[in-house]
Amino acid sequence: MRGNAVKDKLKGGGTAFGTMIFEFDSPGLPTILANAGADYVIYDMEHSGLSVTDIKRQIAYCRGLDLVPLVRPGKKTYAECARLLDVGAMGLMLPMVETREEAEAIASWVRYPPHGVRGAIFGGAHDDYTGGDVAAKMKAADARTMVIVLIETKKGLENVEEILSVDGIDAAHLGQFDLSLSMGIPAAFDRPEFQAAIDRLLAACEKTGKIPACMATDVATAKEWMGRGFRMVGYSFDIALLGGALRQGLDSLKS
Repeated sequence: MRGNAVKDKLKGGGTAFGTMIFEFDSPGLPTILANAGADYVIYDMEHSGLSVTDIKRQIAYCRGLDLVPLVRPGKKTYAECARLLDVGAMGLMLPMVETREEAEAIASWVRYPPHGVRGAIFGGAHDDYTGGDVAAKMKAADARTMVIVLIETKKGLENVEEILSVDGIDAAHLGQFDLSLSMGIPAAFDRPEFQAAIDRLLAACEKTGKIPACMATDVATAKEWMGRGFRMVGYSFDIALLGGALRQGLDSLKS
C-alpha cells in the first residue's frame, strides 16, 4: 500500500502545504494541484455537493502523483468515515470535535482491531485492488491514516488539551470562521480573544506533540500563522482561487 508522505513529513518536523476543494472535480484537478506544488488536498463534503463517488474518482486521479488526498466528511459517523477510507482517503478532517470522548470514538472508527473497530475489505480501492498479506495491509493502513480534528467551537477550544491527548489524533486544525461565530465575534480575527484562542490551540499541540494545522485565505495570514507554529498549512480553496485570479486579471484589463 502507498504511504502517506504528508504524515511522514509532519512527523519528521517538516511543513506540508495544500489547499481545499469545494466545487471543482475535473479529472485533471489533482495533477494541476501537484504541479503547483501542493503536498495534499482536502476534499470537502460538509459544505459542498461532492458525493462519495466524486471523492472516489478524485482519489483515483491522485494515484501516481505526489499528492495526498484527504477528506472532510459531511457526517461524523462510523459509516461515513469507514466508507471514505475504503474508497482511498489517506486521512480525514472531522468537523466540530468538542470532547475527548468524541475524539476517542473517531480514533477507533479509522483503525482496524485490536486498536479500533474499522470493518475489513481488501483488494478494493484503498489498497489499489491488490492482493497480499492482510495483516500487513491492516498495519500499513493504520499507519498511513491521518486524523485531523477541527477546533471550531468554544466547547472544542475549552477541551482542546483533552481532545489532543487521545492516541490516534494526529493534528488540530484551526476552524477560524466557525470558531469566531461560536465566540460571538464573526470573522473578527484581529480581536484579542481570538488571538488568545489561536495561542491556546498552538499550546495544546505543543504539549501533546500533535500537529497544528490551518487554512489561510491569503499569503500574509498564512505566513503569520506559520511564524506562530502552524506546520500543516492550507492556502485558500478552489472557489476563491479561481474567482480571485479572474477578478484580478479582469480588473487590470478593464482599468
